[in-house]
Amino acid sequence: MRQGNRVIPPLSANAGAERAAGIVRRVFRDYPGNMAVRLWNGQTLASCDGAPEFTLVFREPRPLRELILYRNPLRLAEAYFLGKVDVEGNLYAVLQLKDYLQSLRLSAAEKAAFLSAALLLGSSVDEDTGRASPAWRASLFTRLAGKYSRRRDRQAIAFHYDVSDDFYRLWLDERMVYSCAYFEEADDGLEQAQRNKLDHLCRKLRLAPGERLLDIGCGWGALIRWAAVYYGVSAHGITLSRNQYEHCRRAIAEQGLEDRVSVELRDYRDLAGEAEFDKIVSVGMFEHVGIGNFPVYFGAARHLLKPGGLFLNHGITHDTEGWKRSVSTRFINRYIFPDGELDTVSNVQRAMERSGFEILDVEALRPHYALTLRHWVQRLEDCRDDALQCISEPTYRVWRLYMAACALSFEAGDVGVYQILAARRARGPHPVPLTRRDIYRSRTEGKGDEAE
Repeated sequence: MRQGNRVIPPLSANAGAERAAGIVRRVFRDYPGNMAVRLWNGQTLASCDGAPEFTLVFREPRPLRELILYRNPLRLAEAYFLGKVDVEGNLYAVLQLKDYLQSLRLSAAEKAAFLSAALLLGSSVDEDTGRASPAWRASLFTRLAGKYSRRRDRQAIAFHYDVSDDFYRLWLDERMVYSCAYFEEADDGLEQAQRNKLDHLCRKLRLAPGERLLDIGCGWGALIRWAAVYYGVSAHGITLSRNQYEHCRRAIAEQGLEDRVSVELRDYRDLAGEAEFDKIVSVGMFEHVGIGNFPVYFGAARHLLKPGGLFLNHGITHDTEGWKRSVSTRFINRYIFPDGELDTVSNVQRAMERSGFEILDVEALRPHYALTLRHWVQRLEDCRDDALQCISEPTYRVWRLYMAACALSFEAGDVGVYQILAARRARGPHPVPLTRRDIYRSRTEGKGDEAE
């Protein structure tokens, strides 16, 4: 720090820690939960009388300095990714700090004192390189032209899904279903809940032997194989992920389904033909489409669907219209889904109706996704050592924090997930029965326990 012509050096380690301790006590004085903070010199400060739910560990001064100066949870998250900050104890509890820090109110005198103290805190990170973007950040996408172009969409999908199949295999279910499971009972295991989901989708679509099914964004292909084996359809999947495409091809061959199941590495906008499919499904894909592309996406689905056919869109929604900049949206777009955007369920339905669809059924699955994410986080934590054989420590931390934060968002209602069943708007017979009774009637016990 420079004052006039005189350079003021950072405080000594001990003096800096003492000043930091005073700041920490004030910043977290009104935190409603039980927590502790441990500084780089080993000093621990608790905001509770009993055992803390978590301890926030600062390995060096810089992350604390930035927290004081900016109170930006994203900077704290990035410090966690890089190992400069650690969390001991309940990760879900520490994520509650986001709202607390953003709502913290300080007096002008406190702000001035904190600013002065923060500038004097030393740092073990070189100032010229400390803000360099880590290799795993999505900064590449801010430099690419043509948002939601075919090329950029392929790159965005690869950024998220082509991390490592071995990594996903560690914490997903045996069929590698990377979308909201369906818990008929809260204590269902993840494997059973994902089987429930696959069957629930097929029943909603009223799949029948000999029909043609298209899965837009088929992932690792669990649904198209399930539909072919248990419902006798001819299923075709498309994906933009090279890893998923190769996995699908292998799995189809291993099950001997080449005559009934196929997969393409293709953009939904490039599918040829008209009224080609009896049923169309898309699960957890349209979050990547972009709000401005809703008419193109739903228009393509309508164009490919036969009259009297059914289209089921399963996707995540937001509690506010549009995709406004916030801590949460910046985190998602920077580290997880570079071009992901969410909108309200009402706007999604409006876009479908404007594209010529009649809405037949809407089901909210928000609690199911919260349960799914908690299963994924637990499984990822249980296999941490194996995961670090596939990915770096920062990438592991990104995924752990991301999925835990998403679980809390679903539980709080900030985001939702809906299955919307629709048909091409037309005169004539209604394409589904008068009630939902057929969806739930006579479920076959144990279906899916057989090896695929």
